[in-house]
Amino acid sequence: MYTCHECERELNQATEVCPYCGTELSGDAQAHDSLPKKTKWIAVIIRYGILLGAIWGFMWYVLPEQRGGEAASQAEERAIRALRDAGASLAAYADAQSGSFPPSLEALPGESGERMRQAARAALAEGYALEYTLRQVEANGAHGQYTLLARPRNWGYRSFYLDETGVLRATRENRAATTQDPAI
Repeated sequence: MYTCHECERELNQATEVCPYCGTELSGDAQAHDSLPKKTKWIAVIIRYGILLGAIWGFMWYVLPEQRGGEAASQAEERAIRALRDAGASLAAYADAQSGSFPPSLEALPGESGERMRQAARAALAEGYALEYTLRQVEANGAHGQYTLLARPRNWGYRSFYLDETGVLRATRENRAATTQDPAI
């Protein structure tokens, strides 16, 4: 069954003249009937193309940048270096302050402070954010323990953990590294 291209009623394929409107149905009718199917498919393809483009654009905007292979290992090595520099700056501050760590990273004075700021900038340039937390306040008000985390903004990168012991730990899981993670 197909439809008359004039009155759009269903017709028997053997009919050469439409019984409803009298339009002659020859080979032109079949060609005319196939034209809307072609345009329908083109419209469907265009719609799916637009939809896929919109999904790709959304995912590109929402998902963080992924770098793999050598670029990832270089970024992790620079983050490790930044953490070790930051740990050295904090240790130097604690030695000068009778074992007390600063209340914030911004409180580090002089060369230690500058080295800490450079370490934080280097980590940030590689896609890592440094998080400094004091863990214990002693009876005299001194801060005796700290935690320094390097959290990646990119998928597939390791998270790093450093504390006053100087032992650097890492995990590939999508969480912050802790003292239970293996040392590197």
